[in-house]
Amino acid sequence: MTTSLDVRQADAVSVTPVAVGGREIGAWITGPSGTYYRPVIDVTWLAGAVLAATATVAVAATVVAARPRPAIGQVTMGPGGWVSLRGLPRPRPQPEAPRPWWAHLLRAHRFTGSR
Repeated sequence: MTTSLDVRQADAVSVTPVAVGGREIGAWITGPSGTYYRPVIDVTWLAGAVLAATATVAVAATVVAARPRPAIGQVTMGPGGWVSLRGLPRPRPQPEAPRPWWAHLLRAHRFTGSR
């Protein structure tokens, strides 16, 4: 890598590109305020980094969403040794005995008093 600076008029600004292997990596800018180096933003690398970060977040979100849920909810111990399962639907009441034919005909159901 070779870079040379030209000394020109004090009012003029000169830009000298810096290349490595045919690829520009920055530029020396010489002007009345002094000489400084300005690197080039590598858009290809930046796009790759953004793509990699997005893919990582997408994979992590997919793994978290695909995790199996627990079979039961939170288990807590109550007073006297009672066990409480939270987050579960109430079990459907099962019929004690099959209904007689006339109950089916009349569409009658057993009265339990807990409705």
